[in-house]
Amino acid sequence: MPAVEIAAKPRALPVDFARTALVIIDMQRDFLEPGGFGAVLGNDVSLLVKAVAPCRRILEGARAASLLVIHTREGHRPDLSDAPPAKVQRGPVEKRIGADGPMGRILIRGEAGHGIVPALAPLLGEPVLDKPGKGAFYQTDLDLILRNRGIETLLVCGVTTEVCVHTTVREANDRGYRCLVLGDACASYFPEFHEVGLRMIAAQGGIFGWVSTTGEVLTALARTMKAA
Repeated sequence: MPAVEIAAKPRALPVDFARTALVIIDMQRDFLEPGGFGAVLGNDVSLLVKAVAPCRRILEGARAASLLVIHTREGHRPDLSDAPPAKVQRGPVEKRIGADGPMGRILIRGEAGHGIVPALAPLLGEPVLDKPGKGAFYQTDLDLILRNRGIETLLVCGVTTEVCVHTTVREANDRGYRCLVLGDACASYFPEFHEVGLRMIAAQGGIFGWVSTTGEVLTALARTMKAA
């Protein structure tokens, strides 16, 4: 595929889709559905659900263009051996990681709540990375997968904007990847954090990356496929 320019902030970004991957961050039932970890903490999960449809659109577009698609899930081993005590011991006992919730033990791998929402279910062959921390590079083989595929640019979406998305973008930036964050396909329990988080990424000439929309990327993908 020839490189194509995508409208973005702070400036347009030329992208070679042959060296681009879509990374969908933590679109899990525990975060997005009533009764999950997010709701148990008192958050309005409908604010995160808004990102599902845009994520679905870019996921379908990426699959149609044969882009590498990677899904991530935050969660821990059932014995919590990979969960730092400082993380587990936050908040009331009944709302902590590993506690019993409506969808199984909270943020535990293999439990119903740990799974990705059905609308964004991974296809066979799409890597699914289980991460014990906020960033998708921490204690995973994401960097190895990307380098083995010659990936240079990441299309990043998911939840939450200011936590796991932001952490992943910062990690990617330090490793030399260019990140294009799809703002409409990200979300936060705190809308003001979402807005400021996106502004931080594109500030100072793109200190961590670029910010665009699913519409702009899909338009660029369509142009590229038509020209191929």
